[in-house]
Amino acid sequence: MPFADVDGQVLFYQDSGGSGPAVVFSHGFLMDHEMFAPQVDALADEFRCITWDERGFGQTGAQGPFTYWDSARDCVGLLDHLGLDGAVLAGMSQGGFLSMRAALSDPDRVRGLALIDTQAGVEADEARPAYEAMAQQWSTQGPDDALAGAVASIIMSPGYDHSAWVAKWKARPPGSILEPFATLMGRDDLTPRLGEITCPAIVFHGDADAAIPMGQAEALQRELGNCVELVRIPGAGHASNLSHPEAVNGPLREFLRKFG
Repeated sequence: MPFADVDGQVLFYQDSGGSGPAVVFSHGFLMDHEMFAPQVDALADEFRCITWDERGFGQTGAQGPFTYWDSARDCVGLLDHLGLDGAVLAGMSQGGFLSMRAALSDPDRVRGLALIDTQAGVEADEARPAYEAMAQQWSTQGPDDALAGAVASIIMSPGYDHSAWVAKWKARPPGSILEPFATLMGRDDLTPRLGEITCPAIVFHGDADAAIPMGQAEALQRELGNCVELVRIPGAGHASNLSHPEAVNGPLREFLRKFG
């Protein structure tokens, strides 16, 4: 299995190969590289699609406290490992958090950004107590059916069959959520720096996203230095690329053809 050692952090990744322009897909919180299977299936005929497991998820461990700036360095280090000068970075939710940080810290390596159901800011104060209670229960007791269902209703689109993801969550050590959750809740606010990100960007957002409101996507469109389009996806929740891949893949392919 392919692993990359990036400054002592071992990352699991998959690479479709090929000679096409490269795109690195970075997943959301509680997810892993497999959440981009619909995109890889649709795009690997034309583009080199790279997916990976971020710290604390899938087959990549979290060795201690980290920030999304560290995750951004992981992503750029994966490019180094693969011998790539640059790539388009596509990130869903926390994958978007790290992708925007990579665009700030290593702008010469990021040819474009595809931002899916993400935001530049921090968690809303009113949401924090519920999230903290969920994480505490998860870390000590694991995700029972009620908790897993509640979390899935936040992450997944209405009507999407999330049973396979719930099975993954239940199979993981409950305490493995703690470091990634601390990173999620402790992240810094990028909003004042969005104008510094001048690479081309496209934003996708489900209009039924229960985790991040559409207004945050509109802020990205407005404040990023070169956002070419906001794709609003009717009926889609937070993980819109999973439940509504046809609404994501077409515009994403056109974006990659122009800027990849």
